[in-house]
Amino acid sequence: MPLFYFRICNGDYSGTSGEGFDLADRDAAWTEMSRVCGDLVAGIVRKLKQQSEWRMELLDASRKPVFRIRVLAETLDHSATSTP
Repeated sequence: MPLFYFRICNGDYSGTSGEGFDLADRDAAWTEMSRVCGDLVAGIVRKLKQQSEWRMELLDASRKPVFRIRVLAETLDHSATSTP
């Protein structure tokens, strides 16, 4: 079975799981990643600051990214944040 790792990045923080996960294949890896991310996302969004990004990556055994899910907080109306 292929070995996979999770990596979380939030601002300057980046951390990779120490122990790998044996998952049957890439489809099983995507299913597990989306399930874990779904469990975390509500708490993440409540703490997310404007103009920031949170992301979760699933890495293969060589620690190269296979999948990435990003949550991006952007202010699109720049006039609403500028001072007179």
